[in-house]
Amino acid sequence: MTTPQLRKDAARNWDRIVAIARDLVDQGTALQLNDIARRAGLGVATVYRHFATPEALLETVATPCLESLAAHGRRALDDTDPWRALEGYLGRIVEAQVADAALAPVAAAATDALPRTTELKKSLASAGTALLERAREAGAVRPDLATTDLVPLMCGVAHAVNVHGGTPTDRVDTAHRYLATLLEGMRITSDR
Repeated sequence: MTTPQLRKDAARNWDRIVAIARDLVDQGTALQLNDIARRAGLGVATVYRHFATPEALLETVATPCLESLAAHGRRALDDTDPWRALEGYLGRIVEAQVADAALAPVAAAATDALPRTTELKKSLASAGTALLERAREAGAVRPDLATTDLVPLMCGVAHAVNVHGGTPTDRVDTAHRYLATLLEGMRITSDR
């Protein structure tokens, strides 16, 4: 999907709006377009011309993370080891949830403001489903684990990490430790 080229000044404004929104999301501040216009030194109409709703702006902030995860999912599908592929994909998902404050609310939203967000979320779900099915067919994952279990389980790990707190590095380390414990419970090994 291509987007129309913006004039240089419009592109600078778009970049400024997104950068301010990124900072606010990282601080845990709700996005309000009028506030962003004020912070950017732009007219409210300029911000609304670029982003009709705060949700559209939040999705734009989350898009690089979603695109990175979708690309990782495509690469994981090429891995010939089903368990390693699933484990790596879920590790990347949890790491992103902990590192990018825009991801969780965008992923949890029932409807999307932007078609690109819907496309990326479908890609992530499709990759997760395919990777779990491959691992199940290989006998590497418990047969009672449903594909619909993946999202709540990953969100549970991310929520536990958020409750735990700590520095960004500590949070990523904690996420990997919690995920490793969860994966151990999902995995079928020869001694089980």
